[in-house]
Amino acid sequence: MSDSLTEVVERPARNGPTPPPPRARKPWSRHLAFTNIGAVYVLIALVVVFGVWVPDTFLTLDTFRQILNSNAVTALAALSIIIPLSARVFDLSIGGTITLTGVVVTQLIVERGLSVPVAIALALVVGILIGTLNAVIVVVLKIDSFIATMASGALLAAFTTMVTGDVDVTGVELSEGFDEFGQHLVGGFALPVYYALLVAVVLWFVMQQTAFGRRMYATGFNKDAARLAGVPTETLRFVSLMISGGIAGLAGIVLAGTLAAGSVTAGAPYLLGAFAAAFLGATQLHGGKFNAFGTLIAVLLLGTGVVGLGLAEAPTWSHDLFTGVVLIVALVATRYQRSNRKQGAASSAD
Repeated sequence: MSDSLTEVVERPARNGPTPPPPRARKPWSRHLAFTNIGAVYVLIALVVVFGVWVPDTFLTLDTFRQILNSNAVTALAALSIIIPLSARVFDLSIGGTITLTGVVVTQLIVERGLSVPVAIALALVVGILIGTLNAVIVVVLKIDSFIATMASGALLAAFTTMVTGDVDVTGVELSEGFDEFGQHLVGGFALPVYYALLVAVVLWFVMQQTAFGRRMYATGFNKDAARLAGVPTETLRFVSLMISGGIAGLAGIVLAGTLAAGSVTAGAPYLLGAFAAAFLGATQLHGGKFNAFGTLIAVLLLGTGVVGLGLAEAPTWSHDLFTGVVLIVALVATRYQRSNRKQGAASSAD
């Protein structure tokens, strides 16, 4: 052994254990890069475009409030699916869950005479039970989540029609406190905006700051490798669908409070916007990872586009076109970022 090699080997014994290298911090240029917060720059561009197109109606505080207030339920719907998506599980039943829980909470108040808090609690339980049913089908029965939750969504729609006779649930009882749950304003913003922000903060903490979140991401990144490392992947996938059902149930209750009615068709339109926001959000802040704050940025971008098009009196089909284009771009970008992460992991392993 050469003297230099001996010195390297013996140095730790003389000087104690070698401290770990300092953790490299991302320079601000990377935090502000388009690949990290591209949606923010697109959002700014949209504000400029609509500010020039319809300056009198778009560049107002009322429009900003409208964007947030009208997209709070979309935000909750999008947040409901980011945990299962993190584990590579789809939940296409959220539209049916939103509709059914809205119908349940209003029926309990109008037809059963239950108090608002009890009705809300029971409707949340219904949402969690729907998520549990999805989890049994997907995890226990080993049915592909895309097909399984699409089928359960259809079953939920059929069940909703059966219990309501395809008639919306209305009644004066809903204007005696329940409507405040979705319509009350604080600082000019409706309560659902604050619900969405609170759920986002909780999900951010769980997914970014806990072992549960790290294991959920590991399950989605490579389920087999995570399982071999001791991660309870099937349990995590089961729980992710339960959480999705619970948050989607909350979205349904909030929507019913906003409408002061249990609509039998209310939930279906939120499915596309929720997935568009979730996938676009995955390209933000934590490239390739579904995350709460990236999802909120995406909801804000989508909401700005839709509200701006409405104020500009664009054709109604342009709203769906805008959302669909955003979803396709987000899917491509997410796939690209995930591919880069896998290549980076493979290079590190080599």
